[in-house]
Parts: sequence; C-alpha cells; structure tokens
Amino acid sequence: MAQFLARSALMGVLLWSILAFVAAKSSKSAPAVVRKEDIKYIKCAVCTEIAKELSRQFDKKRSEAAPKQVSEFQIIELAENICNLKKFEGEWILYEDIVEQGDTLALVRQEEEGECKTECKTIEKACQEVIGYHDTDIAEFMYKGAVSVDELSNYLCKDLSKACRGKIPSVPKDRVPGEAFMVKSSKDAEIERIMKSMSDMPGAPGMKVYSKDDLMNGIPNFSGEDEDEDDDEEEDDMPQTKGKFQTKPADKYTSHSQSIIAAIKSRTQKALSTAQKHVKNASNRLQQWWSGASNSKNMESATAEL
Repeated sequence: MAQFLARSALMGVLLWSILAFVAAKSSKSAPAVVRKEDIKYIKCAVCTEIAKELSRQFDKKRSEAAPKQVSEFQIIELAENICNLKKFEGEWILYEDIVEQGDTLALVRQEEEGECKTECKTIEKACQEVIGYHDTDIAEFMYKGAVSVDELSNYLCKDLSKACRGKIPSVPKDRVPGEAFMVKSSKDAEIERIMKSMSDMPGAPGMKVYSKDDLMNGIPNFSGEDEDEDDDEEEDDMPQTKGKFQTKPADKYTSHSQSIIAAIKSRTQKALSTAQKHVKNASNRLQQWWSGASNSKNMESATAEL
C-alpha cells in the first residue's frame, strides 16, 4: 500500500514537472509586469467586461446543471476566480487587447488567445481591484434570480466598485503605446490548460499552477506554504547565486515529497484511484500529442476528460 501511495504521488509530481519544464522552455522573455499607470484608464472597461463574462459563464453553468440549480458556492467560486489567470474562469483576459482610441483606452476582444504580457497582467490587476472583496456580494446578487448583463454591470461597476462612476481620465498624449497583441501558440495554450486541469486533480493536494513567467523568474514554492515564512526561516541557509534561478537546499525538496505523500495517505482509497486514473489519462494524451499522433479533436477530448 505504501509503495502504491508513493508511486501515485511521484507520478503526479513527475507529470506536472514535465509540463512545467516544457512551458518554461517555450518562452525566454522577461516576466511581464503590471503597467499600474494604465489601470485608471481601463478600470471601467474592465468592469464592464467582467459583468459580461460573469453572466456568460453563469449561464453556461446553469445550462450544464439543469434541471438542478447552480449553487451559491459555485457562483462565489466563479466570482473569486474570474480575475485569476491561473484558473479557467480567468481565461477571458487572454483574449483582450488594450487599444488606444483617441484620448481613451479600450478593450478589444480578439478571436484567439494571446500571450500574457504587460497588457494582460495590467487587465488582470485592474480586474482584481474591481472585484476586491465583493465576490460574496456578487454571488448573492446573481443567486437571487435572473439578472441581465446591464443590471449586473450597474451593480458591480457603479454600486459596489464604483469603477464607472465619474469621468474617466483622458490618456496623456505622450503615453507610450503598449505591445502588439501576439497570438499564443496552440502548444503553449494546450500545455497550460492541462496544467490547470491537474491543479484541482484529486490526490494532488496543494498543487499549484504557475505561468511561464513564474517559472522563468524563479523556482516555484512546491510546498504550498507561505513564501515569506519560508524566506525568513531559510535566509541564512540560502546559497548566493547569480542569474534568475536560486538553488534551494536538497533536503527541502525531500521534505516537500514527504509532505505530499503524507497528505495523499490521508485521502480515501477512492480518491487515490481517481487520481491514478487522471494521471494515466493525462500521461497517455500528452505522449500522443507530443509525438504528433493526436489531432486537435483528440486534444479537446483530453482536456474535457481532465
């Protein structure tokens, strides 16, 4: 039994590590940073898009749940994740492009998913400022009954966040234009979706999803513990290195593996069986896709199964 638990844990960690390595190697650009000075120009537009996206995703959940009703918890989860690029609910941000229109900045939705650079991160930050701590308020408002996009937009953008109250400031004439919208490769997009699916996979507690920029900027904290506490405890033991990557002590990775195995042991046999099935399916699909054996239809099926 112990060997089975250890193998299940290591299989999940190994598959995730392969995906993370491939995602990191596919981009060598510097990590994107938020353009904070642009937030005040796009906040209202972002809020309007949030209302549209909340309504669209809620309608989809309601259609999938019929004849049952979507729970308030599901709506809260939707509101919590709508501004998180590491969650499926936040993927809409990847399709938005910031475009100058006279003395204003507008969001223009593109047909394909784009690379997440400065504009993408700026939209995500503006979105987070709009939602703030209003996720439960939004959920209660949507849970009461049928709500139109305009009603939700007025409630969120004027009553709660006040993002669309008052006059939107004009964009300075000397503002440096943002980067051009770049369509993301299908390979990168598929890898990121698989990683997102694996983040909530049963039997893989504490697993996080890291963007390519996160991975290229440094080694992630696999333990799921607070990074600031780790830094304080290990400051004296951290070796001095040059470059972007720092090497952490080997025993830390050992403790991480042990904590993962210990957590999995506390799961039920049913959860472990489900986890093994997910890992096996993901591994098979990844091998087929990587070798070029599967077509785009196979990949859509794989994502659905995950």
